Amino acid sequence: MDMSQYLEIFIDETKEHLQSLNESLLQLEQNPKDTAILNEIFRVAHTLKGMAGTMGFNKMAKLTHDMENVLHALRNNEISVTPKLVDTLFMCLDALENYTENIVNTGSEGNNDYNGIISELNNAVNNKTEQETVKTEVENNQSEPEKTDNKTYKTAQFKLNQYEQNIAYKAKELGMNVLKITVVLNKGCVLKSARSFIIFQTIERHSEIIRSEPRVEDIEDEKFDFEFTVVCITKEDPSFFEKDINSIAEIDEVVITSLGYDDFQLAETEKISSENTANSVDTVNAVVEDSSDAKQEDNNQSNQAHKAKTGKTVRVDIDRLDVLMNLVSELIIIKTRLEGIDLGDRTQAYNEAIEYLERITTNLHDAVMKVRMVPVEMVFNRFPRMIRDTARDLNKEIILNMSGEDTELDRTVIDEIGDPLIHLLRNSADHGIESIEKRKAAGKPTAGKIDLRAYQDGNNVVIEVCDDGQGIDLEKVKKKAIEKGLVKKEIANTLSQKDIIDFLFKPSFSTSDKITDLSGRGVGLDVVKTKIEQLGGVVEVETEWGKGSKFIIRLPLTLAIIQALLVVIGEEKYAIPLSSTKEIIKISPDQIMLVQKQEVIMIRDTVIPIVRLNRILDIPTDENNKKQLTVVIVKKGERLSGFLVDSLIGQQEIVIKSLGKLLSGIKFIAGATILGDGNVALILDVNSLAV
Repeated sequence: MDMSQYLEIFIDETKEHLQSLNESLLQLEQNPKDTAILNEIFRVAHTLKGMAGTMGFNKMAKLTHDMENVLHALRNNEISVTPKLVDTLFMCLDALENYTENIVNTGSEGNNDYNGIISELNNAVNNKTEQETVKTEVENNQSEPEKTDNKTYKTAQFKLNQYEQNIAYKAKELGMNVLKITVVLNKGCVLKSARSFIIFQTIERHSEIIRSEPRVEDIEDEKFDFEFTVVCITKEDPSFFEKDINSIAEIDEVVITSLGYDDFQLAETEKISSENTANSVDTVNAVVEDSSDAKQEDNNQSNQAHKAKTGKTVRVDIDRLDVLMNLVSELIIIKTRLEGIDLGDRTQAYNEAIEYLERITTNLHDAVMKVRMVPVEMVFNRFPRMIRDTARDLNKEIILNMSGEDTELDRTVIDEIGDPLIHLLRNSADHGIESIEKRKAAGKPTAGKIDLRAYQDGNNVVIEVCDDGQGIDLEKVKKKAIEKGLVKKEIANTLSQKDIIDFLFKPSFSTSDKITDLSGRGVGLDVVKTKIEQLGGVVEVETEWGKGSKFIIRLPLTLAIIQALLVVIGEEKYAIPLSSTKEIIKISPDQIMLVQKQEVIMIRDTVIPIVRLNRILDIPTDENNKKQLTVVIVKKGERLSGFLVDSLIGQQEIVIKSLGKLLSGIKFIAGATILGDGNVALILDVNSLAV
């Protein structure tokens, strides 16, 4: 069977399951006794194993199979959760991610068997006392009939082990059903394991399977004839499962029996350990919640239909969205051109048609932009694991708090901000958060705190990385800057806090005394500033010695179509992004003053530096004979600057076009746009022009 047609679906679903596994492992590390989390991890590993086996990725299936053995032992309290075991499970996660990455790049899982990790998993499973091992073997010998070629499970009587008995007993106490379901597959079934996987999924939608004969591992390895039996606990009636299972192809017979107390042979006088009882209650409660949710969905068809409608998604290649965006861009350019055509006396019908076209193009643009918008959660969800590993490497205690994960950004921006945020978070963990000893000496909690926040602010999205560490040592930064020859000692003493912090963003600048895997090479903040400014954003820093630092990133919502203010400088037309424009004022030349060789104006008790664009852009203009000057006040983060322009054209929706590789990196210019008359106007880079 050609499975290549399902490869994309497999990759997408595998990535979702791996993310879920990552989050669950982090929760398990914090709450080792939480049975619900353990059950969720088991389900994910089980699903991944079935998917990988069906697709023919045997190494991936083998690894998840051994993971399942460990997780099964954990669920049965045969072994306990330890830091070493969690580390091993995280190593499994990394291996699965590597397999997935190979599949994405080559279509094959690669040649790495990860025998070292598999050995660790096997050691964890075998880490029982000899007595426990003997007890398990005795139970298995009692509960499993001798396997013969002619064996059937429809009439077989088998005991549940102690843990399974506890669950069944508690389920019966809560009024739930304990069902024994025997399924006989058709003799012509080719992929028995794949068919069994579908049956297991169908049963697990409304129940919790507590026993399988033969074992799940044997069923998935096709070490059975055409018949298997499971015991499950559920709130549903037997007829409910009979209908669902019989709807699956290649099934000859389904036999469902409702078990009573005598069937699983639990004497009332038998003692149940308090730990096993607690775990059993947790497991049963999880099933009650799952079953209640499922039943409520079935009883509320209209609500379910509404939820399904809002939750449906379609995976679309980003290149197709780019094509759609380009078409919308061309439509906006043509619309602008139609508006600018001089027809003399325009008719009422023409004006109405143009207005209607404008509404349609604006709505279409908004719709396309919403399709391209994705939550920053896609980037954020990789950081808890990273901070966990970094904290362990640095021998520090660090708590990462995240908020605003549902804040949305354009997909092209999302793809680029991951690396800058990694640098900032590592910077906070390494430079910001002090060692445990230093925090104790300073009277701080031993666990440092890093806050990662995202929120929308007008046409921008703001991402903050804040820590409660020691802050930035400005004197140390100043000393390093003098050593590197970036500033003279006399001038350094007159620099403001912002000017000193700006040195941190210089290439090859680092305050670390030694080079480590995390810092010391001076590439972190330089990369952050370069990447963020390429995206049209800015980086700001706030710090207080002894209390911590905050890095603030401001990014535009989109990089494709924006509202802009068109201005004239000399005989050239330029566009200034409206999101960076605060206000427009008229001043007389004598209002401009000179402060430390910088021209400034005073507006409402605020000193604003003046930028003469004609001089910076080398455009000849007549500056002398003007009685009034037009100033466009722009903002770069929280700072204001005044751009001197000759005249204004007005606000217009523009399409941002790249200048191409040959003209990339030109200072002061962020891109270009095509105007309605077919001419090109350059878009000013406010970040590099603002003082």
